[in-house]
Amino acid sequence: MTLAREVKELSLLFEISKALSENLELKTALHIVLQLMSERLDMHRGTLTILNRTTGEITIDEALQLQPDEKAKGRYFLGEGITGQVVDSGQPIIVPRISEEPFFLDRTGSRKHLNKSDISFICVPIKNGIETIGALSVDRLFNEAIEFEEDVRLLTIISTVISQAVKLRQISQEELNKLRDENQRLQDELKEKFRPTNIIGNSKSMRSIYPLIDRVAKTNSTVLVLGESGVGKELVAHAIHYGSSRADKPFIKMNCAAIPYTLLESELFGHEKGSFTGAIQQRKGRFEASDGGTLFLDEIGELPLLLQSKLLRILQEKEFERVGGNETIKANVRIIAATNRNLHQEMQNGKFREDLYYRLNVFPLIVPPLRDRKTDILLIAEHFIKHFSKEHGKDVRRISTPAIDMMMSYHWPGNVRELENCIERAVVLSSDHVIHSHNLPPSLQTASSSNTRVEGSLDVMMASYERELIIEALKDSNGIMATAAKKLGITERIMGLRVARYGIDFKKYRQV
Repeated sequence: MTLAREVKELSLLFEISKALSENLELKTALHIVLQLMSERLDMHRGTLTILNRTTGEITIDEALQLQPDEKAKGRYFLGEGITGQVVDSGQPIIVPRISEEPFFLDRTGSRKHLNKSDISFICVPIKNGIETIGALSVDRLFNEAIEFEEDVRLLTIISTVISQAVKLRQISQEELNKLRDENQRLQDELKEKFRPTNIIGNSKSMRSIYPLIDRVAKTNSTVLVLGESGVGKELVAHAIHYGSSRADKPFIKMNCAAIPYTLLESELFGHEKGSFTGAIQQRKGRFEASDGGTLFLDEIGELPLLLQSKLLRILQEKEFERVGGNETIKANVRIIAATNRNLHQEMQNGKFREDLYYRLNVFPLIVPPLRDRKTDILLIAEHFIKHFSKEHGKDVRRISTPAIDMMMSYHWPGNVRELENCIERAVVLSSDHVIHSHNLPPSLQTASSSNTRVEGSLDVMMASYERELIIEALKDSNGIMATAAKKLGITERIMGLRVARYGIDFKKYRQV
């Protein structure tokens, strides 16, 4: 090593030590270290990666000449790519030409516009004692005269100098991750705390709307509940009303699609005696009946345009007249509307008033379809099993594995309402305390509904049923084939042949 290089290296190490001692912010100090290396040693795209001991992932903590999105892409696991190999082995690696090294991943993409045959890559481990905690890497323009071993020696010295700072960064990152995890856990607990007692669902999509229900329930805002038919929009309206200060007041509901057009106005606003044929006495409408409480208008998209204008007046003025009457009646009513239609599209098509749409859309709540919250299917199914077992005097205790698989693969176009009907049918048909796949409706078992092709021959159906019985017997026998064979009344040899034929892994049913 020449005297000039030795002086340059000593000067660099002095500057690095000075940067570490003068900067309380470790991130700033490490960035200065990379800058000094670039300026003094003609090294480019320096990166400092740190190992997450919990996840085993290696991420870029500080970098030079990398864009934020490129830096975010620099993630490796132990043994993955050059960086992963260095951290895993604790040994430096030199890549003279990255274009000739298949293990060089260039995951950041920062070199995609460069001639890779001109780039050399040097990566050394950063150690704390015998533990490898990260890696320090640099790019250099390839030159036959470069003494790579000298570069490795210097980078190893630098990595030793900064190892304590990197260790502190590693600890701070791990503590930050713990805080984030704890924060997420507390948020999940709060979401569970806000979960209405009448709604079943622990999926992420459902937990996200529970706090919204809790917040809006404490106000008098108009709420528009959106979602497909059968998702449980009425349950959401229920939860909002009974979580509000109006809980001891009436909760009146009306399905705008279920009442004939000629009777809708009278149902909503009431009528005076003699106002039309058959009006033999005065009658209060739903608005008047729900005074002080909540009126839930389901299928609001079916409301005729004429009545939409009258509904708008009530929302704005809080007053109306009965059909055939002149008296203006005041009503303190909270409106919760629901629809499975795209009201914005209906508004553009001239079928829904724009002013009413914006007046209803004060606080929209979107209830996800069942196919988007499949983790809730079993929870809801178990609830219905208990309900219908009690209602029909049955003792159904569980759902078989093939039935669960069938339910989880089905797309549930009718949502929770369809699931409720399926479970009631299955409970009625069950004869052995278990819901089997053959107890479920044919719609769950057809190719068109489940997106599978099944030949409907007797042999195939019998084989499917036989496989299901064997699995159930193995589950009941803790995976012991001899016991399962005895339960089914067959020999152990036949049991073994059937298990092999159907590709059943009996070991997975053994409880440790």
